[in-house]
Amino acid sequence: MIAITGASGQLGRLVVEALLETVPAAQIVAAVRDPAKVADLAARGVQVRLADYGRPDTLVPAFQGIDKLLLISSSEVGQRVEQHRHVIDAARQAGVGLVAYTSLLHADRSPLGLAAEHVATEALLKASGLPHVLLRHGWYTENYLASIAPALQHGAYIGSAGAGRIASATRADYAAADVAVLLRDDQAGRVHELAGDQAYTLAELASEISRQSGRSVVYQDLPQADFQAALLGAGLPEPLAALLADSDAGAAQGALFDDSHQLSALIGRPTTPLAGLVRAAVQ
Repeated sequence: MIAITGASGQLGRLVVEALLETVPAAQIVAAVRDPAKVADLAARGVQVRLADYGRPDTLVPAFQGIDKLLLISSSEVGQRVEQHRHVIDAARQAGVGLVAYTSLLHADRSPLGLAAEHVATEALLKASGLPHVLLRHGWYTENYLASIAPALQHGAYIGSAGAGRIASATRADYAAADVAVLLRDDQAGRVHELAGDQAYTLAELASEISRQSGRSVVYQDLPQADFQAALLGAGLPEPLAALLADSDAGAAQGALFDDSHQLSALIGRPTTPLAGLVRAAVQ
């Protein structure tokens, strides 16, 4: 039995879909805060169980009989450590055989503000005594594709990543790697640094947008504070604007780069090329 927490989310759904290609639906548990959101998965035979990170009483029942659990990190930055503690404690009580955790690329040495909660969660897993494997995800390419429309509108792609190289991959690429690990039997104690095969600077991304769209788009590098202010001006909530600006500043220091190709080795194919993704986004 394999359980996926956060199975109604963007990554979680992709993981469940990938599992369904090789695992019988009855052996997959979608552990979610709102079961109604995965009614379609239930209709296909996936077991749906209530599992709310913030309600520990829901977690032990959700994890009963689970051999492998994919703990997808909470989306609630600032509350993650306590929420993840609830999941880890419940997994131990329920006798889960292996916990796979979606951490952050090079979390133990990352300058990103996001890293602290991931490092704390990794420490909780180690202290728990549970067999576990760390899936340290790099950046999602979708995070940058979302800015293509305004870049085309204004003729500029803004950021504060400098000349930092970004080895991003799509959510589907990461989901495929997560599934590959869940389906193997030798993963306890392993740490996978997962990133895309192709690294690029934001200036190179802007050039690719220009090439694919036939319209001039240049990269405008801003100080971190100015980039955050621009994101706020575009209507992003303050916490998200701060997170994105911090992540760009971290990228300038190499935080989003990795050239080990562990992701593509796990999934048995190259990660999704940037050019095709940009082409689809500008159409």
